[in-house]
Amino acid sequence: MELPIGLIILGVIILLFIFSGFVTVNQGSVAVITVFGKYRRIMAPGLNFKIPLIEMVYKRISIQNRSAELEFQAVSQDQANVYFKAMLLYAVFNQADETIKNVAFKFVDERSFMQALIRTIEGTIRSFVATKKQAEILGLRTEIILEVKKHLDDTLAEWGYHMIDIQLNDITFDEEIIKSMSRVVASNNLKAAAENEGQALLITRTKAAEAEGNAIKISALAEKEAAMQRGQGIALFREEVAKGMANAAKEMTDADLDASYLLFSMWTEAIKHFSEQSKGNVIFLDGSVDGMQKTVQQLMATIKLGEKA
Repeated sequence: MELPIGLIILGVIILLFIFSGFVTVNQGSVAVITVFGKYRRIMAPGLNFKIPLIEMVYKRISIQNRSAELEFQAVSQDQANVYFKAMLLYAVFNQADETIKNVAFKFVDERSFMQALIRTIEGTIRSFVATKKQAEILGLRTEIILEVKKHLDDTLAEWGYHMIDIQLNDITFDEEIIKSMSRVVASNNLKAAAENEGQALLITRTKAAEAEGNAIKISALAEKEAAMQRGQGIALFREEVAKGMANAAKEMTDADLDASYLLFSMWTEAIKHFSEQSKGNVIFLDGSVDGMQKTVQQLMATIKLGEKA
């Protein structure tokens, strides 16, 4: 018995109607379901079923990490143009119903969300840069990132997102400013090099002066020691001469000989020594009786000093 064609068509329509209720949601995303335009529920990844003709898939939302590149300009406190290139990494905050509702319904479309996100970041960075001088900007990369995170976290949370990271990949200035900064760096390097050379020269001269002073001090101490040794040697020599003369005079006295003979002998020996050792041709001596007596008296005084010693 053949089924009526109308019944077959009806059965096919019913099957299509039932199968139209099955919805596949890819991994890393969720589907927002509405009923007559009103939020109803969220479909998780995998195979899901919705009521045909009543429940509709309003939007599929990716819960994976997303990135966006930004290029914009700011003006510093001293009216210098600063150009930024940044990379933003963000994602849906979580899969809670309230969060997904914010992501799905806060903005008309993805383009509007990206426009608001980029303008918010640019405005935050421009406000921060406007309070700093251009010479400070390059050293404030971390501070700029922290400033953006501080102002953007609450705003993104209201939209259902959170910022994972933001990187300032490039910070540049106008060509004239870059050239002037290069000249400043070069002049600072030359100044530092000159200061280092001056310090090195000062240290060298200081060490040389210290070495020279130590050498002079050592030489003076050595000269002082030598002079002391010479003085002690001369004193010992004179002492020994005086003792020898005193002993000789004592022996002559004990032998009942006149001590003047000893003085006369010393006098003649001295004259002989002068004549042999002197490099001159003439020796002047006082040969008068007064001169002889004066010389004998001086020698006698030397002998007495020796005896006392």
